[in-house]
Amino acid sequence: MTPDRPRGRPLLDGDALAGRLALIEGSREPAIALAGEYPDGHKVTAHRHGRAQLLHALAGVVTVATRAGRWMVPPDHAMWIPAGTEHSVEMLGEVSMRSVYVREDASPELPEGLRVMGMSDLMRSLLIEAVSMEPAETEGRRRALLLDLLVEEIAHLPERPLGLPMPADQRLAALCRGFLAAPSARATIDGWAESAGMSRRTFTRAFARETGLGLSAWRQQACLFAALPRLADGEPITVVALDLGYDSVPAFITMFKRMLGMAPRAYLRGAMGGETSPIPQPRRA
Repeated sequence: MTPDRPRGRPLLDGDALAGRLALIEGSREPAIALAGEYPDGHKVTAHRHGRAQLLHALAGVVTVATRAGRWMVPPDHAMWIPAGTEHSVEMLGEVSMRSVYVREDASPELPEGLRVMGMSDLMRSLLIEAVSMEPAETEGRRRALLLDLLVEEIAHLPERPLGLPMPADQRLAALCRGFLAAPSARATIDGWAESAGMSRRTFTRAFARETGLGLSAWRQQACLFAALPRLADGEPITVVALDLGYDSVPAFITMFKRMLGMAPRAYLRGAMGGETSPIPQPRRA
């Protein structure tokens, strides 16, 4: 359990979501910081807002889904969601969320496009402090300075490869959706190319152009997306690894460590609020 995790905050049900959206849209401040507490498995239905959102989980893992793809947001990371982007959110483990909603004209250096970003200690502290400020500080100079610095720091957060982009091409999209329904580490370029009615070379170029990733990297990230909820639910690593088509548990652990920087058990202790060292920056496969 993280020391910054407050108790007693209401869950974000349908009415609360509508109230939050009204608060976000009605604020005249350049940025507004809000908190939310969610149980394991909670889903926030598809919605959009007129401000960009930096979404950060102090504890738990969050997945964000849009028409463009899915993104995974572990602790020590944040998700940048541009204004007007329809998205839904799902919680893996109990999630303590902190978000800042930023007006598009708040800074000329705000990121463009959906992305997962690494969180700095400074940004995390600013976000926690912005959420915890008392109502009496609403008009204060300290609040204005803190929010200004928070907005400026967003541009300095590094992008992390934890997205799962979906291709627009219907043939490739159908293959990707089929893979997400039944992920397997044994999927091959030749098999996908044949299913798409393309040569290997044409398929490779088309997939990279549509997703920004090679099939191997996309497949590994998709397997990671499939594995995390099951591991968080307590399923044995052996069962998850073999179900995903890995030849051995060590092969699965090697992939997991390459993507997230540590073995599954150590990672989950940190992601679900256990005592462990900070999660290293993930590495591109």
